Amino acid sequence: MSRVARLRPDELDAAQTHLYEAITTGPRAQGPQHFRLTGDDAELLGPFNALLLAPELGTALQELGAAIRYRTSLTPRIRELAILVVAIHWDSAFERHAHESVGRSVGLTGDELATLRTSDPAENAAVALCRALVAGDVDDAQWSAAREHLDEATIFELTTLVGYYATLALQLRVFRAE
Repeated sequence: MSRVARLRPDELDAAQTHLYEAITTGPRAQGPQHFRLTGDDAELLGPFNALLLAPELGTALQELGAAIRYRTSLTPRIRELAILVVAIHWDSAFERHAHESVGRSVGLTGDELATLRTSDPAENAAVALCRALVAGDVDDAQWSAAREHLDEATIFELTTLVGYYATLALQLRVFRAE
């Protein structure tokens, strides 16, 4: 059970309403919906409700998340593989459910989702790098292996993605978001 009450739109102050609208009308709400952003009473689901607790910080996190999902050079498959590495590491049911659905929509197969291995060397390099990142560091051998298939900008984007989704996974766990 969630430790934080889900806030309905009619309970929000001006800053919370601004953040709520950014989430529910922004890029996450555009196009196909692979997971629900809101519940039956229009309250935010998953990690998004907790962002309303501190709207200034929540807005910054929401904007970072939107940038990671929609404004990087990562291919959709690499992005979803990386998110799933974090979700699995943190045992984050919401993120795993949400991003397995998104992963399927960008062409990840059931076997790839089960093993997080593909036939693409860059995708495999991204998965290996993300596994090292969630473990806490990238040693010289891992860096060299990643650089064979990924440029420095991609590694920066993946590092940022892992940090962002680790933050969400921690918040989901602490707040017991369903």
